Amino acid sequence: MIHFDNISKRYPGGHDALSQVSIRLEKGQMAFLTGHSGAGKSTLLKLIAMIERPTRGQIFLDGVNLNNISNRKIPYIRRNIGIIFQNHHLLYDRPVFDNVAMPLIIQGYRRQEIHKRVRAALNQVGLLSKEKSDPITLSGGEQQRVGIARAIVHKPLLLLADEPTGNLDPELSREIMDLFARFNQVGTTVLIASHNLDLIKQMGSPMISLQDGRVSHNGLPFSVGSSQEL
Repeated sequence: MIHFDNISKRYPGGHDALSQVSIRLEKGQMAFLTGHSGAGKSTLLKLIAMIERPTRGQIFLDGVNLNNISNRKIPYIRRNIGIIFQNHHLLYDRPVFDNVAMPLIIQGYRRQEIHKRVRAALNQVGLLSKEKSDPITLSGGEQQRVGIARAIVHKPLLLLADEPTGNLDPELSREIMDLFARFNQVGTTVLIASHNLDLIKQMGSPMISLQDGRVSHNGLPFSVGSSQEL
C-alpha cells in the first residue's frame, strides 16, 4: 500500500526533515508512527498525501509511483486518502453535516448520495444526532469525531492521522483510537502519527519510530525490498 524507498526531504535553508527512510506498509494494516517533536512524523504523512514532495527517493502508493504524478492529478490521488489532523480544521460557520459533506461536494457527488454517505459516516462516529449542530457547540472529542467522519465519508483506502488525540484526555484518546481500529478491521489501511507511547502499546499494532529524520525502529512484520511497485 505504502512504500518509501530511500526517501529524504530537505526544506529550504538546509533542514533535513527525513533522511534515507525506507518502510513498507501493506494494504489493510494499521501502524503507528512515533518519535520526538521534529523527528519527521508530520513530514512523512505530508509526503504520502502529496502536500510535500520528496527531495530524493521514491514513494509508491497502492502501486502508483507518486514521483510521477503531476500537480494536476494530485486531487485524484487524494480521493483514496482520508486525512485527520490534531487541529480539526472545521468550518465553524457551517453545521456538522456540511463539514462532513465537504469532500463529497468537491468531488461532485449527487445530493442524495451525499446525504446517505454523510449520515452513515456520522453514525459510525456516534454523532448522527449532532448533524445540525454548530461545531463550536461540540466538545473537543466530538469535534475530532467530526473530523474523522469527514475523512472517511468518501470511503478512502487509506487513513492518515497526525496526532489525532493530542488535545484529548486518556479516555477520549482511547475511544478515538478504537474508532481507527474499527475502520482497520473492515479493510482500511491506517497510519497514525502519535507521541503517546502508552496508548500505542495498548493498541497492539506495529510501531515505526523516527529519530532526527531517520528510522530508529521498524516494527512492521516484513522486510523492505527494492523499489518495485506494490
